[in-house]
Amino acid sequence: MKIYKTADYNDMSRKAANIISAQIIGKPDSVLGLATGSTPIGAYKELVLRCKNGDLDFSDISTVNLDEYRGLKRDNDQSYYYFMNHHLFDHINIDKSRTNVPDGTEPDADKECDRYEKLIDSLGGIDLQLLGLGHNGHIGFNEPAEDYPKTTHCVDLQESTIEANKRFFASADDVPRQAYTMGIGTIMKAKKILVVVSGADKAEIVKKAFFGPVTPKVPASILQFHPDVTIVADEEALSQVLK
Repeated sequence: MKIYKTADYNDMSRKAANIISAQIIGKPDSVLGLATGSTPIGAYKELVLRCKNGDLDFSDISTVNLDEYRGLKRDNDQSYYYFMNHHLFDHINIDKSRTNVPDGTEPDADKECDRYEKLIDSLGGIDLQLLGLGHNGHIGFNEPAEDYPKTTHCVDLQESTIEANKRFFASADDVPRQAYTMGIGTIMKAKKILVVVSGADKAEIVKKAFFGPVTPKVPASILQFHPDVTIVADEEALSQVLK
């Protein structure tokens, strides 16, 4: 596990974009696993800028997103399909037919989760998976549990996750209670994993996830067992573990 300490959020975003850029340049037909939430937005802005400057070519890239709220239509501005188009896909030279987000409008959870898992396999797996880190240690929407879910599945969101996400909705009542998400096993099959973390409010979970015992009650802790994980985090997020 490699850990890079950055000065602040903007520095974190640039360094994360450097790693993603290196993957794209080194393997122009890479399969990128992508994440949503506020933390990766800065990195996406950097990637957009580099593409517009002619430094990055996304034309042969395929993408698979970690998760999607169950029940939200794709034109809902809080859907992750909308998020990815708004922050990245609409601004780069990617073939949108090669971008993939779980279909939150599919009512049959087993059908959709099976489809998505087979899709990832059909692409040859994920070359680089980008992850954020939830306050309770969740990655994707894999919440603290008694065991690790292996494959893409439907999950009931915990109150702490609903609370963290309610700022994006009119009220907490509008936050979906379920989501489709890659499983821990799916994530761990990625060849490389990049975790971005920012802010003092993440310092405690960084310590638990990456310096504490490996337990499904802190889902991100399983990343300690992955052979190629890079963490890019600012000083505040690393304040309890690195001086």
